[in-house]
Amino acid sequence: MKETVTNSIRAEILTQALPYIQRFQGKTLVVKYGGNAMINRDLKEAVIQDIILLSCVGIRVALVHGGGPEIESMLKALGRESRFVEGLRYTDEETMDVVQMVLCGRVNKDITSLIENAGGRALGLSGIDGGLLKARRLKAASGGDLGLVGEVLSVEAELLNTLLNTGVIPVISSVALGTGADAGRSLNVNADTAAAKIAAALGAEKLILMTDVRGLLRDVKDHESLIRALTRPELEQLKREGVVTQGMIPKVDCCALALDGGVKRAHILDGRLPHALLIELFTDEGIGTMIE
Repeated sequence: MKETVTNSIRAEILTQALPYIQRFQGKTLVVKYGGNAMINRDLKEAVIQDIILLSCVGIRVALVHGGGPEIESMLKALGRESRFVEGLRYTDEETMDVVQMVLCGRVNKDITSLIENAGGRALGLSGIDGGLLKARRLKAASGGDLGLVGEVLSVEAELLNTLLNTGVIPVISSVALGTGADAGRSLNVNADTAAAKIAAALGAEKLILMTDVRGLLRDVKDHESLIRALTRPELEQLKREGVVTQGMIPKVDCCALALDGGVKRAHILDGRLPHALLIELFTDEGIGTMIE
């Protein structure tokens, strides 16, 4: 039986959101968008609605996206096998062409057009445009070669602030402009790390990572063991205790990178839940893990 939402309940929900809207008005949020939230049509529409609503109430939102599944699909269509080194995609010249085509082209423009069609204002960018993201080659932890994989050295924050100040939502793909021996070349950079660097450069109030898990769990086998809030020192303690494991390690490391760069709070959300952004930002309970 479908639950009926009365007008009084709707009014109460809006009233509860008001203090949060007032608190974040004029502040900058950087949202890293990926996982199932990018693939599932209904989830995609919910994320776009959330971002436009945030922008409409005066919150400055920069959206950073990846596109791993789309890249994988294109590589398979071309008959190419993916190769990973310590969890990172080895990127040779041909793979870089695919990464750039998919991320800077189809995925970036699809997201931009969705925002525009839903009544928002957006501008699709890659890290190459305007020298937005400059990077150098990254080596694997073991010292192994990753090909054209980079780590972000600098962010052209002035360009992003110009857009944000006029109510435009920058939609940024994680391809950067190489430096040094790679000057003028494109480098494939991790979207989470790029989002953390962008958040720090903008002095963002929050970095929000949309993932395919509930957040940071105290017990990975228990989905009810969500850690809703913790401090930066507590995060380090959980890492030492082995609570943070496997795929969550790079997520929390990106949160730590943002916090150490001056971002006030970092959030890890389950992007598989419709309107996760609004629930996390505009309710007392939230929906994911907040680190400050």
